[in-house]
Amino acid sequence: MTKYLLSLPWPFLLLPFLFATACNGQGEVQAPQQTQVDPLFYIDGQLCQHLRRIHEDKRGNLWLGTNVYGLMRYDGDTLVYFTEKDGPGAGRITAIVEDAAGNVWFGTYSGLSKYDGAAFTNFTEKDGLVDNEIWSMIIDRNGTFWIGTMEGVSRFDGKEFATFPIPKAEVKDANPMLSANRISSIMEDKKGNIWFGMDGYGICIYNGMSFSQLTKEDGLPDNNITHILEDKRGDIWISSMFGGISRYDGKAFTNFTEQGIVEGVEVWSIYEDKSGNIWFPAENSGVYRYDGESFTNFNEAQGLNTNAIQCIFEDKKGQFWFGGWGGLFRYDPAAEQAGGKPFFSVTKDGPWD
Repeated sequence: MTKYLLSLPWPFLLLPFLFATACNGQGEVQAPQQTQVDPLFYIDGQLCQHLRRIHEDKRGNLWLGTNVYGLMRYDGDTLVYFTEKDGPGAGRITAIVEDAAGNVWFGTYSGLSKYDGAAFTNFTEKDGLVDNEIWSMIIDRNGTFWIGTMEGVSRFDGKEFATFPIPKAEVKDANPMLSANRISSIMEDKKGNIWFGMDGYGICIYNGMSFSQLTKEDGLPDNNITHILEDKRGDIWISSMFGGISRYDGKAFTNFTEQGIVEGVEVWSIYEDKSGNIWFPAENSGVYRYDGESFTNFNEAQGLNTNAIQCIFEDKKGQFWFGGWGGLFRYDPAAEQAGGKPFFSVTKDGPWD
């Protein structure tokens, strides 16, 4: 019987969780019917204790990836929980992407999982993946998968995996948190360059032919990168474990944390909404929104009853979802405009609309 471990705040968020893998290699497992929820999934009225990734697929399904509690899907009517017994890889869900054919792919602690609408197919080191512990993933403009793991990068064309070596910058007193080879974030910019956020070695940029690096010596706030995002203006936003958040215009960095404009040095993710606002959480400092001119901070006073948000998502309806320690939360801009509390928790019963 698989044992589930309760998730704990930092520094325990990054500790590997030991789970049995239900399906190694490329064997298929049928998707489950909705079953009774295990008590560990439902803590203090929340969907789960720690939610890590959110994605809406082309069918309108909302996928919710957790830290150790498996995978959830809300189809507009029913909430379904998937565990490794149902097919997807075991452990935390650290990446969710969708390909042109509508297949949804999940990066997990125990490999790569593909859901085609009916069944899961799992890929592991046995299939050529450089390492089973996935931390980041994108599909580039050519349809190629870039998969960041604990031990480097794999490229995947949908059929075969190829290990893609990433050079490290010369960093004095490098301090990787988990692995010197861990790739924590991958981003493709408007020019087609691939950016790799590294654990202790800053950022490596691949232009299709050669590599370049950015480190603290170039102005990065920290070499332990957590997320990279290019906004609609073409600026690069970078979050880190010990240096907060900064913006790079291609020439110089603006470090908002160092300047004291925002609080919280541990920033896990960055998100740009449809209006061009930049959102990011800061550990123990709530969530920030940047409208191009100023920052607005949301915390417990605004109904955000958690200090550890890890993912932010705006769906096709314009609804905002926030996941992290404590489960799933929603943001209502109308409530903010009216002077009320715009954040509220989402339980198994919603509210979903």
